[in-house]
Amino acid sequence: MNEGQSPSSTFHPQLGKPKSVYIHIPFCRHRCGYCNFTLVAGRDYLIDRFLDALEIEISWIDQTYLIETLFLGGGTPSHLSPQQLGRLAEIIGSRFVFSSTAEVTAECNPNDLDHQRLYALKDMRVNRISLGVQSLNEAKLKRLERDHCETDIRRAVSSAKNLGLDISLDMIFAAPQETLADWQTDLNQAISLEPDHMSTYELTYEKGTQFWNRLNRGNVNEADEDLRAEMYAFAINRLNESGMNQYEVSSFARTSKTCRHNLAYWQGDPFFAFGPGAARFVDGIRETNHRSTTHYLKLIHSGQSPVAERELLAPEPAARERLAIGLRMTKGIDENNFLERTGYSVASILKDFQQTLIKNGLLRHEGSQFRLTEHGIMLCDWIAAEIVNLQKRKPQS
Repeated sequence: MNEGQSPSSTFHPQLGKPKSVYIHIPFCRHRCGYCNFTLVAGRDYLIDRFLDALEIEISWIDQTYLIETLFLGGGTPSHLSPQQLGRLAEIIGSRFVFSSTAEVTAECNPNDLDHQRLYALKDMRVNRISLGVQSLNEAKLKRLERDHCETDIRRAVSSAKNLGLDISLDMIFAAPQETLADWQTDLNQAISLEPDHMSTYELTYEKGTQFWNRLNRGNVNEADEDLRAEMYAFAINRLNESGMNQYEVSSFARTSKTCRHNLAYWQGDPFFAFGPGAARFVDGIRETNHRSTTHYLKLIHSGQSPVAERELLAPEPAARERLAIGLRMTKGIDENNFLERTGYSVASILKDFQQTLIKNGLLRHEGSQFRLTEHGIMLCDWIAAEIVNLQKRKPQS
């Protein structure tokens, strides 16, 4: 089934039409040692062929949609030339119309943002830049194998602000050899740039990456659990002090500057997605494209669907997933809205696990809201996995 061809028998009226679009741009200058994202490095000759394929994939949608959010992710969207960005804008405009208040985000590397690219992004209605900064510490940047420096970061932030663009910074903590004091200084430097939004991520050693291989060979040491927790706790407290409120496990924003696109994911709203490795959720069906960029191109250009995985979620697993993801938000889940959207109560999903979480100080139930405590947020990934897997366990006798 081609993207956008939605059988009426699986349409979920409570979800409605998608109002969000994700487009994966898989090109980078080089692959950092910790990165396991879908990307190709040093193969820019494929970009125009990729844009041709993207145009075909998007053309398979049978109508035009009004959208509220667009996120250009990667890879590195800002790696495209201004001319290629202009063509990308035309492709998007062939099937999608922005609302007057649309949030349009582009992930960018600091050293890509010259004036030509910034104006090209502005021309395609981008109003929010997500900068993959990761650190302002030169030594840490080298250990993370980033190819920009602090000067590049400050220049990019200043140039984007001068064009009236909102700024989001991505930061990594618990890098090799990083101390708590290092992280405190690094985060304070980022805060001094006065971004509108910030995401802080603990460095993870993903299987198949160079960092994973080094870890298993003993060439690098992972930060211990207590240090990682201290770093995360510092980020929460320091960012809140600076006027950036935590609204999701890893996300902080000034008033009215939350990432509406990511909120659509966490709220379980439907969304389109295009490009290699892109995952969409339309009409209750989750589809994921092939991760290989070259295979994606081959399939599209031969008229075949690029979808590698397709799953129609049954009602109960869909409700479990919605609850698990929704609890990532600090405001939590409203049980009345959850029942209306899924047909299940929160209590019927959690069963005895609800009291276990509350008893252990991980979950609060106040009025109609279920939300994780500060300690629960620290264990969010474990709690989410438990919620999703509850139905697979046999009841204890």
